[in-house]
Amino acid sequence: MKKLTIFTAPKPFTNEHINLIQRNAIRSWLALGDQIEVLLIGEETGMASVSEEYGVRYFPEVARNSSGTPLVSDIFAIARQYASADMLCYVNADIILTPDILLAMMITAAKWDKFLIVGQRWDLDVQQSLEFPENWVKNLQRDVKKRGRLHPAGGSDYFLFPKSCFKHMPPFAIGRAGWDNWMFYQARRKNWPLVDASQSVLIVHQDHDYGHLPQGQPHYRLPETFENVKLAGGSRTIFNLLDADYQLTPSKLQETPLSWKRFWREVEIFPLIVLHANWLAQIFFFILHPQRGYHEFRQWIREYKKSNGE
Repeated sequence: MKKLTIFTAPKPFTNEHINLIQRNAIRSWLALGDQIEVLLIGEETGMASVSEEYGVRYFPEVARNSSGTPLVSDIFAIARQYASADMLCYVNADIILTPDILLAMMITAAKWDKFLIVGQRWDLDVQQSLEFPENWVKNLQRDVKKRGRLHPAGGSDYFLFPKSCFKHMPPFAIGRAGWDNWMFYQARRKNWPLVDASQSVLIVHQDHDYGHLPQGQPHYRLPETFENVKLAGGSRTIFNLLDADYQLTPSKLQETPLSWKRFWREVEIFPLIVLHANWLAQIFFFILHPQRGYHEFRQWIREYKKSNGE
């Protein structure tokens, strides 16, 4: 039986650079050893031949929204149904993983039955096919230290959790913003430890443009992103790595240290994660952030008038 099932929904393999970095990513996962299983989900061009080439399982049929974008909920459901392992990890298809992630999984699983492990990424310009010899991790670490850029602490490019978690998800569009933030929010709301493993798990995002998206726009500007946020429950549910209540450092798994900024953030989200009261969370937000709250209210008024033809 496998210890970890890694699953992903790749982009089409038609663009030369996307094809290159996605193949690099898949090979890095397979380089983690025989205890890893990889699932490719979706019916994008080139996936069938790539899955056959690398000997990984492939599931082409996935539910899509009206724009033809695969749904996160169905991708996760397929992975849960067919995974051989009890631990699942969704990874964006351009992410290089290192063995750090397996150690993080073992440490966290030894403490809790339900949890979510996430983390910050390093951005790296990769223009060639990568090899994964015995010392590949040290080579990657040197390259990241020399040329890499630490991405701001926002969302996450991987989500590692037990199969018993996230059985019910809204029909989010994959590859658009909002759904990863909902994962953070849902973990905190369910009282599952949300573990930020940024300090102990090295993951590398291979740079690319947005040519695969409509009009080449970044995903956070697309209408499907706004729909994702709506499905998540609104802007109050857009959590990020700073909302993690635990940290996995190189030396230990610990509660996230308390600061004044974190204290007031915990006060702000208390109605959401403890009382499950969105309306009260909105009030708390307005009290703690009056200027931002005022601008949000004005935006809501404009959209309301527009939708009513005023």
